[in-house]
Amino acid sequence: MNPAYDMLKTRFARIATLGEASAMLGWDASAMMPAGGGAARGEQLATLAGLMHDMLIAPETGAALSAAEADGDWGSANLALMRRAHIRATALPTALVEEATIACSACEKTWREARRASDFAAVRPALENVVRLTREQAARLSDALALSPYDALMDGYQRGITAADVTPIFAQYEVFLREALPRVEARQAAAPARIPLAGPFPVETQRRVAQAMSSRMGLEFTHARLDESTHPFCGGTPTDVRITTRYREDDVAQALLGVLHETGHALYERGLPAAWRRQPVGEAAGMGAHESQSLIVEMQACRGDAFLGFLGRELHAAYGGDAAPYSRENLARLWRHVERGFIRVDADEITYPAHVMLRFRLEQALIAGDIQVADLPAAWNQGLHALLGITPPDDERGVLQDIHWYDGAFGYFPSYTLGAMAAAQLMRAARTAVPGLDDALGQGDASPLLGWLRANVHAHGSRLGFQDLLRAATGKPLDPSDFQAHLTARYLD
Repeated sequence: MNPAYDMLKTRFARIATLGEASAMLGWDASAMMPAGGGAARGEQLATLAGLMHDMLIAPETGAALSAAEADGDWGSANLALMRRAHIRATALPTALVEEATIACSACEKTWREARRASDFAAVRPALENVVRLTREQAARLSDALALSPYDALMDGYQRGITAADVTPIFAQYEVFLREALPRVEARQAAAPARIPLAGPFPVETQRRVAQAMSSRMGLEFTHARLDESTHPFCGGTPTDVRITTRYREDDVAQALLGVLHETGHALYERGLPAAWRRQPVGEAAGMGAHESQSLIVEMQACRGDAFLGFLGRELHAAYGGDAAPYSRENLARLWRHVERGFIRVDADEITYPAHVMLRFRLEQALIAGDIQVADLPAAWNQGLHALLGITPPDDERGVLQDIHWYDGAFGYFPSYTLGAMAAAQLMRAARTAVPGLDDALGQGDASPLLGWLRANVHAHGSRLGFQDLLRAATGKPLDPSDFQAHLTARYLD
């Protein structure tokens, strides 16, 4: 036993526990807290962020990291991740961490009102403050990590992946999109007309059905909750997972598919190695890995032909009426419809990467100082038109639609498309390894898929980085051609 390493494990467990408390306060702020509690909640979150930061940068932490030794793959990986966290933390003064937390909390609250009013000018000063502080953090992290400022931010969400890795992947996809999208649109135009699902769909019934489908995918609600929020998300802790969605009585798909997406995140959290709980190596392998888990559930499994047949029968039983709209073929035409749209979260899986590419390019320019906050609405509209040939009619459907920048999350967006590509690659490997996987999904049984993910993804925690995790599970690093092959098979073959 190494006393220095034992001390570090205890300290990092305490930091993780504070992080869990912060996560629950964040969930409450989005799902339950009255509007008047926002200022105090920002101060609470800042205090917790400051406490965690102080524990990471304390002299005794640095001394222990210098003296610590750890045995085995897991222990060595855990110690390496501790050192990485310490390097990132010591690059940032506690006062800056607290100031940024308060600024992000305040900006996010202002954004909610600005988005409702489609008034970018209302949130612009708050966002300018967030960007100023983010640039300062990025510059400090850049020096400590020997990365560009933007890469240093990306490293906080998916370690080992840089803009130089992502740029050619996105460029290749842009070529595919330009060729495939018109072909898909033409094929859809020649297909039978979509039959809309006739509402209304009572919210309470939607909630019951969504939770039942989440349970079908393997989420145990003895360790999870389903609530409502403006922006669906998964939060909480591995033993107390909180997922949220938003309901519309005229649209059953938005809430249901949102819940299935967040269920994928929740299953990943629930499947992390319990023996390494509250240790760095016991956490998820990054946000690209996390998005692969939400999308393998929602897009690969639940929007696949097999599960749609089962789901249609369940929805017809819940809502009644004509059975024809709930057929597998019609649900596929409804929920796999490709359309050039303004809203990222409503985008189909072919056009979705274009929304991510736009944000990736804009936030790189913003962090580099090549554009300013005031430039964002026009740059956004021009960028979306260049990619999809459409221009948002207002800022609510343009630059104000996402929470991320207003909450200080720069460098996060690439994870969405990296995750989509990884999900296709993982699903291909799972189908090869698990005969009968689609037959089981057709019966509403996701346990073969979940069992494979538990063994090949979840159980590794963050012992492996994104690329090594894919190598272990599929035999190769990220291969965007698997994603393109999936899209071609689903939409063009």
